[in-house]
Amino acid sequence: MSTLLEVEGLVVRYDKATLLAGVSLTVGATELIGLVGPNGAGKSTLLRALSGLVRWDADMRRGVGGDIVVEGSITFADEPIAELAAHTIRRRGLVLCPERRRPFRELTVLDNLLAGAYLTRDRAVVARNLDRVLTLFPRLGERRRQIAGTLSGGEQQMLAIARALMYEAKLLCIDEPSLGLAPIVREELFAAVAAIHRSGIAVLLVEQEVGKVFAMADRNYVLSQGRVVAEGAGAALLADASLRASYLGL
Repeated sequence: MSTLLEVEGLVVRYDKATLLAGVSLTVGATELIGLVGPNGAGKSTLLRALSGLVRWDADMRRGVGGDIVVEGSITFADEPIAELAAHTIRRRGLVLCPERRRPFRELTVLDNLLAGAYLTRDRAVVARNLDRVLTLFPRLGERRRQIAGTLSGGEQQMLAIARALMYEAKLLCIDEPSLGLAPIVREELFAAVAAIHRSGIAVLLVEQEVGKVFAMADRNYVLSQGRVVAEGAGAALLADASLRASYLGL
């Protein structure tokens, strides 16, 4: 299996605080990778760094104070991307669905989805991707004319993932999709993520539902204090009593 994403020695520092301390990981072209760990481990920072948003933060703060330093290499589809702008990284197919949903609340569901395709000028591609996401999330099809701010939390999370898929994704990075949702809605979302993976899109999934992630993922990485402390299949990680107690909250 070919490697789609390779991260080596990724460091992110904000002033005197080290958020990532030399993280290395890989994602294969057909893999679903779980990324777990305690709160504050650096999981969201890692996804933001991969998608170019940490460097964007650094550019925005330049000359204001609070320096952000990013070091290490990120290779995606055999090309280095660590120095690229966020919109360029997205064009190449690495797409982030961030934590806490964030729809355009005043727009309809349909307009939110079309906003996700803003980098695509080919109407046939947009139509194809729209049909795909509405097949994955039929509830969004039923609510396509509804204002996004009036959706339930679960529906807003479905919309966030669907909007991320409206551009041609090779790797979908999803940050805490089940946060704050009812158990039945979480199961629906996990089923959709599994379906996305089966469709041929690689997935890097950050999630607090450790058991569920381990059951879905091909491999997993455990982060703590900005470092990878363990890697492997879910069953092997769960069998490690010290890992369960120290890093997995089990």
